[in-house]
Amino acid sequence: MNDDPAPRRAQPEPPWALLAELTHGCPLHCPYCSNPIQLSSKSAELTTGEWQDVLCQAAELGVVSAHLSGGEPLLRSDLDAIVAAADDVGIHTQLVTSGVGLSRARLGRLVDAGLRSVQLSVQHADAVASDRIAGRRSFADKERAAALVRAAGLPLGVNVVLHRHNLDALDALIDLAVAWRADRIELANTQFYGWALRNRAELLPSREQLDRAEQTVRGRRAELTGTLDLVWVVPDYFDGNAKPCMGGWGAVSLTVAPDGTTLPCPAAASITGLDPPNVRDHRLAWIWNHSPAFTRYRGTTWMRDPCRSCDLREKDFGGCRCQAFALIGDAAATDPACRLSPDHALVRDLVDTGPERAPDGLGRPRRPVRRPPAARRGATGGRTPPS
Repeated sequence: MNDDPAPRRAQPEPPWALLAELTHGCPLHCPYCSNPIQLSSKSAELTTGEWQDVLCQAAELGVVSAHLSGGEPLLRSDLDAIVAAADDVGIHTQLVTSGVGLSRARLGRLVDAGLRSVQLSVQHADAVASDRIAGRRSFADKERAAALVRAAGLPLGVNVVLHRHNLDALDALIDLAVAWRADRIELANTQFYGWALRNRAELLPSREQLDRAEQTVRGRRAELTGTLDLVWVVPDYFDGNAKPCMGGWGAVSLTVAPDGTTLPCPAAASITGLDPPNVRDHRLAWIWNHSPAFTRYRGTTWMRDPCRSCDLREKDFGGCRCQAFALIGDAAATDPACRLSPDHALVRDLVDTGPERAPDGLGRPRRPVRRPPAARRGATGGRTPPS
C-alpha cells in the first residue's frame, strides 16, 4: 500500500456512510440493476481480512454507518465475520438483501455478530409480477425473510425500485410493507445508470403514472404517519430539477466495490478517465482527502456556467456527474436533467415522447436486457446508492 504525499489542499469533512459492495454475484436478474456493465469476478473480491481492514480504516476516518450490499451479500460465506468487524469498531451495519438465502440460523449468526438492521428489496406486491421482474421465483423468499427479520427484533426497511411495470401498484406495495410490519419503505424511482440505462425504454414511466404515484404517496404518508415512514426518491427526468449526487460528490459517503475500487458514488466507475483508487493500493484516508477521483468534482470550484453562477450550486452541486457523462459524455457538464442545462432537450424530449415510443438511445430493442449468465454468477463479463 502506497504512502502517497498529500497535496496541499483543505481536507473535507469526514464521511459518515460507507456502501460496502461485497460481491457482484446475485440470484436475481433485475433489468434496472445499477451495478456496472463490467462486473467484478469472484476471484477478484476483497478477502475477509481485507474487508476487516477496510472497516477499521473507515471507522478511523469517521464512518458510523455501513450498508452491506452487492449483488447479494448473503453469497459471502464470511458475512458474519465482516459484520463483526464493523461492530467491533463501532460501525452500525445494515444488510441490503434480496432475502434469497436468508434462513433463521443465518440471521441468528448475523445478529450475534452485531447486525443492526435489514433493508429488503421488493420488486412488486404481486408474487407473479415480482418474480417476473426479478427474473426468478423469489417473492416467497422475501416474505419469509421479512418475517424472520421482525421475529429477530431488527428494524426492517423495504426498498422498491419503481418503473413503468410497478408504479401503478404503489398502493399495494405500501400495503405490503404495512403487512410485513416494516418500519420504512423507500420508493426509489429508477436512476438510469448501468443496466437501467441499457433498459431505459422498457423502464421509463409516463408522466401520468408519476403524477398518480405522487398523489398516492402524499395521501398514504398522511395516513400512515407514526406507523410507516414513506421515503419518496424523486425521478431524475421529469421535473427539470437536478438532484445532488449522494449529497454532493465526495461529501458524505463513499463506495467500496467488490474488488476494492473506491468511488464517490456507486455509478462513478462508468466515468472514463476517472481512474478511481483501490484500497489495496491506498489507505481510505488518502483516498477520501486527496485522491484526484474524489477531489475532482468536490464542492463548486470545478463548475462551468450555468452551474457556476446558479443560486442552487451549493444545493444541487450541478446534479449528477455520472448522468452528465452517460448522456453527453462530459462529467463536468451540467446534468441534462436540469432545465438550465443546454442539453436538457435530451431528457425533455424523451419524457415528452413517452415510454411507448421512446428510443433507448443505445441502438437496442426495447426487450429488457438481462445480465449474461456468467455475470449473474459474479464472473467478469457483464455489470448499484445507499439508502
